[in-house]
Amino acid sequence: MNLFNVIEEIEKIDPEFNDRINPRRAAIKNITSFGSKVAVAAMPFAFATLFKKAYGQTPGTDVNSVLNFALLLEFLEAEFYNKGLAASSLINANDKANYFTKIARDENNHVAFLQGVLGTAAISKSSYVFDVTGGGAFADVLTNYDTFLKVSVAFEDTGVRAYKGQAPFLLKNEVVLGAALAIHAVEARHASAVRYLINKKLNLGLKPWITSDTKGNDTGIAAVDANYAGEDNIIQGGVTLTSLPAVGTSNSKKSATASFDEPLERAKVEALLVGSFIKPA
Repeated sequence: MNLFNVIEEIEKIDPEFNDRINPRRAAIKNITSFGSKVAVAAMPFAFATLFKKAYGQTPGTDVNSVLNFALLLEFLEAEFYNKGLAASSLINANDKANYFTKIARDENNHVAFLQGVLGTAAISKSSYVFDVTGGGAFADVLTNYDTFLKVSVAFEDTGVRAYKGQAPFLLKNEVVLGAALAIHAVEARHASAVRYLINKKLNLGLKPWITSDTKGNDTGIAAVDANYAGEDNIIQGGVTLTSLPAVGTSNSKKSATASFDEPLERAKVEALLVGSFIKPA
């Protein structure tokens, strides 16, 4: 990875970074709060160096494992969108320009960012084969825009849950956690955008968020029901949400589950994707 200014790297994984109040000052304060005496704002360096300066060491084995898991998922998503954009007459001009070109850009930037953080510890894309058809389960994904949208929704929803599931393992490494949560937020915006597109085209009654009542109906593909397992949880922090006083007109299970996204464990994510979409080379 080429040497970049740290602020530019943050902007790549969080496209709305520039719109925030005093973003550069806040970012510099966050990074230097770990005791570094280096004038970070004026020093371009690779992200692997950033972590070393912030902590006096490179990311640990456990952190590397989490980041490589994230990198594997980002490889898949980048491959999916790159192939979708390259497929002739698949995506209409408006959706391509206003949505999928930008989503693909983000996914490719996520890949570059994670590779830069991991350095020589990064897994190699060439070690895997990425089959966007899911082993033939979605054989027309690159020729049928409806199928492409459905698979995109499933990928984005699963990716959001996967990042959330790994966040607890990064709690002792605040720089890494902050970067991972920045990616998580972008993936959530992707999910909302694609849900908007599929609902506009197919009129599935799809909301920009997940509720327990939808599951595979979000995509019309029953095969992805497992991607939404656990989203029917109505207990948060020991509080049963449906027993609370109604907010507005409802305290229903649908409104309770729509208010919270649930994490998805790594083993479950791998069970959903590895062997179908991701295979050893």
